[in-house]
Amino acid sequence: MRSRYREKYYVCGDYLELNVYPVYKTARYRRRKAKATSECQQKVNQMNAENKCIRLAHANFNQEDMKVDLTYDNGHLPGDDEAAARELANFFRRVKRYRASKELPELKYIAVTEKGKRTGRYHHHLIISGGLSPQEIISLWGKGYVRTDGLQFNENGIADLVKYILKKSVASGKRWNASKNLIHPEPKQRDGRLSKRAVQELAKDPENNREYERYYDGYYLAEARRVYNDINGGVYIYARFYKKEAEFCREKKRSRSRCSNGQSLQR
Repeated sequence: MRSRYREKYYVCGDYLELNVYPVYKTARYRRRKAKATSECQQKVNQMNAENKCIRLAHANFNQEDMKVDLTYDNGHLPGDDEAAARELANFFRRVKRYRASKELPELKYIAVTEKGKRTGRYHHHLIISGGLSPQEIISLWGKGYVRTDGLQFNENGIADLVKYILKKSVASGKRWNASKNLIHPEPKQRDGRLSKRAVQELAKDPENNREYERYYDGYYLAEARRVYNDINGGVYIYARFYKKEAEFCREKKRSRSRCSNGQSLQR
């Protein structure tokens, strides 16, 4: 069966997400589509949801933004999923009004609601726009304990953080929700640039950074994974890259420069 390889990729801020997979010629007579097992489909759905959320996070947030955890004290515990969703929506409305009063940019957020398996207590895990102090967020929440942290990016951006908070999503059927003003990266694709032989060479060693970076100028490889399909013999590659001039790289360079001349060292 003849095929060519397709590169489907997304540019998300300082990061590039890549999928390489075989595309086969349309058969003269259509075969019945094989039905995926529920277990397999569940894994695919989980991976797709994670990747979409990671793309949104990288396209819309940077080191000036924040991770926020919201909990409830005993006097404000919501009784069910709908009540927890209302409390979170009301919090976002208060934050939006407050930001507008301070003439800050419109709020952006990604939110995951967790319900403790043992205690049944609700928590909210958020990635939100920066600009407010921890004390301001505590005051605007007013329902319990608040934890805030600045977003810390590395070679994989904040992919690990996104995967972590998505695993906490057990409150309802929807794994996460986001503000409507987020930028949604559009996929780009090209066919035939990578030959079957080139893809097989890349798949042999997912840690061969130099070989991957040869095809994606201006980027460093962060991670690569490969899957072999025993049925059609195809090779599937998923990879994430970061720009050589990514902001977290510039921050590291500035930090090293300050330390080298002694100006940033504190006793």
